[in-house]
Amino acid sequence: MATTDAIRLVLGDQLSRSVAALRDLQPERDVVLLAEVIGEATYVRHHPKKIAFLFSAMRHFAARLRGEGLRVDYVALDHPDSTGSLRGEAARAVSRHQARRLVVTEPGEHRLAVDMAGWTAAMGVPVAICEDDRFLCSRSAFADWANGRKTLRMEHFYRAMRQRHGVLLDGDGRPEGGRWNYDADNRKALPAEIEPPDPPRFAADATTTAVLQLVTERFADHFGDLDGFWFGVTADQAERALTHFIDHALPRFGDYQDAMRQDRAVLYHSALSLYMNAGLLDPLTVIRRAEKAYRDGGAALNAAEGFIRQILGWREYVRGIYWLTMPGYAETNFFGADRPLPAFYWTGDTALNCLAQAIGQTKREAYAHHIQRLMVTGTFALLTGIDPKQVSEWYLIAYADAYEWVELPNVHGMALFADGGLLASKPYAASGAYINRMSDYCRHCAYDVAQKTGDRACPFNYLYWTFLMAHEDKLRGNPRLGMAYKTLDRMDAMRRRTIRNDSARFLDAIGIAGPDRTRKRA
Repeated sequence: MATTDAIRLVLGDQLSRSVAALRDLQPERDVVLLAEVIGEATYVRHHPKKIAFLFSAMRHFAARLRGEGLRVDYVALDHPDSTGSLRGEAARAVSRHQARRLVVTEPGEHRLAVDMAGWTAAMGVPVAICEDDRFLCSRSAFADWANGRKTLRMEHFYRAMRQRHGVLLDGDGRPEGGRWNYDADNRKALPAEIEPPDPPRFAADATTTAVLQLVTERFADHFGDLDGFWFGVTADQAERALTHFIDHALPRFGDYQDAMRQDRAVLYHSALSLYMNAGLLDPLTVIRRAEKAYRDGGAALNAAEGFIRQILGWREYVRGIYWLTMPGYAETNFFGADRPLPAFYWTGDTALNCLAQAIGQTKREAYAHHIQRLMVTGTFALLTGIDPKQVSEWYLIAYADAYEWVELPNVHGMALFADGGLLASKPYAASGAYINRMSDYCRHCAYDVAQKTGDRACPFNYLYWTFLMAHEDKLRGNPRLGMAYKTLDRMDAMRRRTIRNDSARFLDAIGIAGPDRTRKRA
């Protein structure tokens, strides 16, 4: 056996050849370790498509490294000696190869970072934890930016990132087009006559087929469908998906990024976040491709800027918030929400068509775009006072691109306002009018979005006003809710009582009238 200096552990969301743990690799003296472990697949019961995506991508990445002549130690989920944990597999590899040290890139989730802090003592060899510099803002740089600020608004961070990386700036260093943000131009409903392009769907090769069989056998009881698996699992396939988006979807992404359509999962959205979050796409490369499309005349400025903002702005920002505030951030619950998650979040079986569409799609695809997540499933959870921990766990389970660093701030801060305004300037509460404006869901619904109260009224309508009444002490002073509270002030006592009664009736009917209810009730 060749002498081994270092075991270089690559995690399932670090499938990049340039990841820090592989940067100074010595081919003759180091071993690259990848391990499928049951603990990572079940610390929450991840969607089967998510598990299949990561396991297949890991196996393809290992094959790529072997093709370069590197020594790769791959531990499959069903290996008879597997310990079931990353710590255990790292320790076994150190012992098996008689390695002098272990090198790993810092993990993306706090729970793993805490565990890794004790690895040196557990392994009996030095453990080097490298900074994950695949991101465009380091954790320390974000902390420096945040230090001393009264508010940590994404828009201010985003502008600083545009300047730092020279993205969409004119020759004088000013924002291209004279504005930093074109979000106001990006809120159009999708006309019925426009047919969006389908994203690339990749056929399963022998490796993916074997993984799908494994996932079917081991995770059949997890939420979500495995049939129709279509994700890319290699860097080349991710690059093809990026090229397809830039050529066919980016030109209209700006106009229709907030739109939703009945029975359509992907409109002009990129569906690239799972590739970036797993390491198959480099975020700066994605940003530069979108910027080039604008400069070459292939996409309007509002499209390129809106897309870039999601990566250079939101993606980097929520990661910064996560590491700046954990572990306390996960415990925040500004509104004291304590109702259990309704059963239909696991089935999609509900008369509210918008929820049935978003949840049903999530169950089938492990994918929903940002407005479905924020303004449908998220807003409903906000208005009905569902326990933030249960909501966050559902999002972490449900989506192929979900890791706690990106999921938790988006759910706690953006969707639920559970952090009390650290991330967002106001709760993203809305009535049915918003969903009706941005989709065709309401015309297929059992409820009438035009009715404000009564048995046939859209529940979002009365739940919205009940939410504002219930939390008036915390929200009335918010300047962005001033108009809403002026409208509320014009409602007489009888109308308020009717709204509250409708809300209570609805919540009781779906089994979330109080914290003592269980999610088994229909």
